[in-house]
Amino acid sequence: MNAVIHESFAHLVSTRTLAEHLDDPSWRVIDCRHDLSDPALGRRAWMEAHIPGAIFWHLDEDLSSPRTGTNGRHPLPPYGDFVRFVGACGLTPETQVVVYDDDGGMFAARAWWMLRWIGHRRVAVLDGGWNAWRSDNLPFDRSVRQAGPCIYPAAPEPCMPTVTTEELLAQLGSGRFLIVDARSPDRYRGENEALDPVAGHIPGAVNRFYRLNLDEHGRFRPPEVLRAEFAALLAGRDPSEVVHQCGSGVTACHNLLAMESAGLCGSRLYPGSWSEWCADARRPVATGPEP
Repeated sequence: MNAVIHESFAHLVSTRTLAEHLDDPSWRVIDCRHDLSDPALGRRAWMEAHIPGAIFWHLDEDLSSPRTGTNGRHPLPPYGDFVRFVGACGLTPETQVVVYDDDGGMFAARAWWMLRWIGHRRVAVLDGGWNAWRSDNLPFDRSVRQAGPCIYPAAPEPCMPTVTTEELLAQLGSGRFLIVDARSPDRYRGENEALDPVAGHIPGAVNRFYRLNLDEHGRFRPPEVLRAEFAALLAGRDPSEVVHQCGSGVTACHNLLAMESAGLCGSRLYPGSWSEWCADARRPVATGPEP
């Protein structure tokens, strides 16, 4: 077997490593740039310039299902629908996928998690993303590497654990889960809320702003640093007891990626997150600092 097939990246990959594999047909690059205030901006940016060969995945159109008003701002698509979409893009289990954006991995982490969700192990976020690629003076153009559609042999059941609103409600106050909110501290405290109709957080949740995972250059901090910080947050809990949430199940994946890159595997995602939780006025809301 070709030695390249044995080389696999499951969390992060450097710009240098990706540059060395641009011509490798077993590698595929996916541009996930997005702007929550201007959802068309990411595709426009991709059309103007991107990493050579990169295809584009849109957060709302490809990585989410339609909103109903009660299922959050970025609900997960049905498992089978996403599996078919991945196959239509020509990805196979042997494909090394690299996903990137221009916002510290905020949106790329969602694509990373969803590929892991269907059992795809060979997927990594480009550390530093588009900004690091440009600052390293690496090539960019408008070329797209097309691949013929296939049937992706996904795992029969989701490979990344999730929790539902009902499960969280049933366990609220029991100590069963440690809920980690990835939003900025001011949104967590309920001081500012520009995206959702209600300000505040899920009672009992603690705050870990996802940007704490990055250094001043927008790259992920060393695994040993992340491990120490998350271990302090967990305070002896097993990672499987952690539930990650944010506003709509996007930046929560950033914290999940940071934990996994640090060797703390098995935590869960609450896909609906705050935008689903606050859609029903009967659900409790907390404001102010951490408990």
